[in-house]
Amino acid sequence: MLGYYFVLALYSLKRSKVITVLMILAIGLGIGASMTMITVLHVMSGDPLPGQSAQLYVPVIDPHPISKTKTEEPLPDGNMSWPDAMYLLHAVRADKQAAMAAGALPIRPTQNTLRPFFEFGHYVTADFFPMFATPFRAGSGWTAQDDQQHARVVVLNADLNRKLFGTQSSIGRTVRLKDTDFRVIGVLDDWHPQPTFYAQIDDRAFGRNDQFFLPLQTAQELQLDFNGQLTCWGSGGDARTSDHCAWLQFWVQLDSTAKAHAYRDFLADYWRDQQTHGRFPRPEHARLYGLMDWLTNQHVIPADLDLQLWLALGFLGVCMVNIVGLLLAKFLRRSGEISVRRALGARRRDIFLQLGIESMVVGLAGGMLGVALAELGLWSIRQRPDGYAQLAQMDISMLLGTFVLSVMASVFAGLLPAWRACNVTPALQLKTQ
Repeated sequence: MLGYYFVLALYSLKRSKVITVLMILAIGLGIGASMTMITVLHVMSGDPLPGQSAQLYVPVIDPHPISKTKTEEPLPDGNMSWPDAMYLLHAVRADKQAAMAAGALPIRPTQNTLRPFFEFGHYVTADFFPMFATPFRAGSGWTAQDDQQHARVVVLNADLNRKLFGTQSSIGRTVRLKDTDFRVIGVLDDWHPQPTFYAQIDDRAFGRNDQFFLPLQTAQELQLDFNGQLTCWGSGGDARTSDHCAWLQFWVQLDSTAKAHAYRDFLADYWRDQQTHGRFPRPEHARLYGLMDWLTNQHVIPADLDLQLWLALGFLGVCMVNIVGLLLAKFLRRSGEISVRRALGARRRDIFLQLGIESMVVGLAGGMLGVALAELGLWSIRQRPDGYAQLAQMDISMLLGTFVLSVMASVFAGLLPAWRACNVTPALQLKTQ
């Protein structure tokens, strides 16, 4: 019976080609605009480390003085001073812990065919690699002992490794960063989590590609160029090692909820201890954010994208209202045909099902048009200079979601017209035939 209703739907749609084209065009435009924005938000709000993120946390202990002019609580940036980060690192209260900061350095290739160029990277401590489960193509990271000895070692990402050494093995070879030679001990396998959650959340959270990783203590000793936000208050001492300057990010891995609660208590105890030494003037408010909660707290998705999504969904709503009107006109124009079928024994639910399948066919056709328009919209986004632009790719889940949304929208749009058509009194229509 469903196959028969499907054939009737195709026949009916062929008879009203103009209305059919208008309905397919309307739903295709609405679905295309909506799925473009839904896809962008889907890829931007995804888990950057699936299977690992549930154990990763950002400890926040805000050392800033109380502002005399601002009454609102500032958004925590998670940055720490050098003494605080080193204390948490050496306290070893988590399963793994790492301090880090972004850097940008000139690279001086040994090949005469390449000129010096700048690359972005990170200065990190040893647990960075096992904590974030970074995939290694060759070699490995360094050890905590290398951190303490300020070892001149480096881990390269695959892009930079190919640029410097091509297809040759680079393990054990030398790379000159700024004015210092570093020995390559590991090569990552194109590791580019999006967003770059472990760095300061800014307008480069998406699209940032770190190409090298150096020991943090080594970078500090060599006074290598730091690329990030350095916030200082008060005075005294070297800015990078002062307890009056925050610039480091800190992450911990806690493998259970109980350990997370214990670590929060540890942070609170540290906060109160520092207050007895004249630091941390704010009321005790040590916090521990999970990875996904941290991204939400830092508003990693630009606000204008949320606005664009609501505008696209509003446009889809307008398209649905137009489809309701077109289907209502189409179905009511067939009142005579429906009355004859009712007089021959067809039940209301049979007519309702037939008209519902017709609406579904319109949705499927509109879905195919919507996929094409969504792909066009995503292509246009990829031409933009925004860091997230290259992530605008439709995956299988979004492709299936496009058809599901299209069919659901068309079926819902057809409910009122189908119900009105089913409730036409057959006797009144048959008298006019």
